[in-house]
Amino acid sequence: MQILVTGGAGFIGTNLIKRLLSEGHRVVSLDNYSTGLKENEIQQKGVQYFDVDLTQTVNFLKTALVEVHKCIASGGKILIVSTKKQASEQVSALAKETSQYYVNYRWLGGMLTNWNTIQNSIKRLKQLEDQLSKDNMGFTKKEIIKFGKEKDKLQRSLGGIAEMKKLPNIIFIIDTNIESLAVNEAKKLGIPIIAVLDTNSDPTGIEFPIPGNDDARRSINLYCDLLSNTIKDAEKHIAENTEEKSSPKIESKKNKNKIVKSEKKTSQKK
Repeated sequence: MQILVTGGAGFIGTNLIKRLLSEGHRVVSLDNYSTGLKENEIQQKGVQYFDVDLTQTVNFLKTALVEVHKCIASGGKILIVSTKKQASEQVSALAKETSQYYVNYRWLGGMLTNWNTIQNSIKRLKQLEDQLSKDNMGFTKKEIIKFGKEKDKLQRSLGGIAEMKKLPNIIFIIDTNIESLAVNEAKKLGIPIIAVLDTNSDPTGIEFPIPGNDDARRSINLYCDLLSNTIKDAEKHIAENTEEKSSPKIESKKNKNKIVKSEKKTSQKK
């Protein structure tokens, strides 16, 4: 899909808008927008052009990233979801790099709403990994092949959430049309959704929509980079706050020792 942009974007988020344009977005008319998603399709030379206000995209993106920062800073976790081919590797790399959870192969029905059953499947995955890692397994070659296939199947679907002990605090989705099951389950459980919404996506029920291109690899790389930087910054703030909380205690101990020493010297003089 090509997105045509015309008109002025103003001064808000100019650098980010430039990067959005260079990473798979095209220029669109920015006049008379209120939602950032306008279902106005223009036919020109057999190519479909859609209107997306990149100024609105930047504003929505900032709001979403603030929410991500709050979530991570308070000790929360994010589930990153996209099973489309052009996003699969980026989603996996992002989640592993930032110690979050991900689904990038296939969304299993009930992955959130039937969490207890999914946990049993995760236990089975870990059991198979443990058994197949041992030298003397006591299985026949046929059994080893069978268990290996079962493990690989579970790994593809559940590997990204194998360490997820409870439901995520936020779910981040690229392409809500493909990930409609994930959207519905998150809505049902009241889990806030951050989602990249292309012009053919429905924003209903998405708490933190990001109007933008969800097809181009470079656009997906941009979203992943911004998410990664935000998560790392939030984690850095956690570390700084931890240091600040611990340092006064150390200081107070030093001061206490000084007071005790001075009291001893005073008593000796008397």
